[in-house]
Amino acid sequence: MDLVEKLKNDVKEIDDWIIQIRRKIHENPELSYKEYSTSKLVAETLRKLGIEVEEGVGLPTAVVGKIRGNKPGKTVALRADMDALPVEETSDVEFKSKVKGVMHACGHDTHVAMLLGGAYLLVKNKDLLSGEIRLIFQPAEEDGGLGGAKPMIEAGVMNGVDYVFGIHISSSYPSGVFATRKGPIMATPDAFKIVVHGKGGHGSAPHETIDPIFISLQIANAIYGITARQIDPVQPFVISITTIHSGTKDNIIPDDAEMQGTIRSLDENVRSKAKDYMRRIVSSICGIYGATCEVKFMEDVYPITVNNPEVTDEVMKILSSISTVVETEPVLGAEDFSRFLQKAPGTYFFLGTRNEKKGCIYPNHSSKFCVDEDVLKLGALAHALLAIKFSNK
Repeated sequence: MDLVEKLKNDVKEIDDWIIQIRRKIHENPELSYKEYSTSKLVAETLRKLGIEVEEGVGLPTAVVGKIRGNKPGKTVALRADMDALPVEETSDVEFKSKVKGVMHACGHDTHVAMLLGGAYLLVKNKDLLSGEIRLIFQPAEEDGGLGGAKPMIEAGVMNGVDYVFGIHISSSYPSGVFATRKGPIMATPDAFKIVVHGKGGHGSAPHETIDPIFISLQIANAIYGITARQIDPVQPFVISITTIHSGTKDNIIPDDAEMQGTIRSLDENVRSKAKDYMRRIVSSICGIYGATCEVKFMEDVYPITVNNPEVTDEVMKILSSISTVVETEPVLGAEDFSRFLQKAPGTYFFLGTRNEKKGCIYPNHSSKFCVDEDVLKLGALAHALLAIKFSNK
């Protein structure tokens, strides 16, 4: 029996077990940096499998498992993120979230379950392993700034790692389909805040004021022009202003106005140019109307997620032995798995969960997001197969 068939048979034994783990985590979602119950479940499960466990790696809720092969080889890291989102679940499932206002609306519950399933398969087939398999259970992917990857890396989780892989469940692809690409696959998320300082006064006498709301409207229109007139239209790029706050009453022109939003890009030159244009636009418009301004970008945001071309080409061939693999377009969402890929070559890929018959049609981050649980065994299988193949390179 070849390796793929062996693993396919083994994963059938734990299909229900993987699903039950996922449902338990789904019922008890935890926000970024607060994944205490989830990390405890992970550590206990790994220990039951006889896996070496280290807790608190860089963050209190971070967990790392290590499986050592019987002969020298490569060190392969597999990663699953654990945090949920501040979303009130409206899907109708028997294992619905028990925590008000918190939901696994992005599938991180499935990521944990799939990696634990992969761990089971690797322990069962330890004689096929070389080197070391490092299981990274990461907190706070949804944070968007510091995140969980950076503290874990600073604590040494990627020391000596030769290859790194991560899976993300996605409703954008049919159930069971793997999707990835060589090179940039996800964007960097430059969050920004613009504050306009004007001069308030009575709503009936705007000529006596420096109206920050009027100025903010000019800024917003000009900023959206960056996409249309300053950035090469063939480049994947987005600017969105997502909040505007100002004022307290209908007859008062306020002193200040604040806008927040995001820039998404897949190229460092485009990113730098857009941020420079934004600073100049805001400064110029405020100057015209006599206002002062602040433009701040979030520091230390997630980098662009870049898949190693050679490794990804091999990953696509390996995954095609267990399911359909498609090459996807880049996604303008962001991922702190990008930080792991800066430390070792590897691949980030999606596993489709879209199934119209089961009602699994809602996008990630939707309050109705649901998962076709039949795909979870494929995620576990992919983790194990990649670990075995690359540890023996």
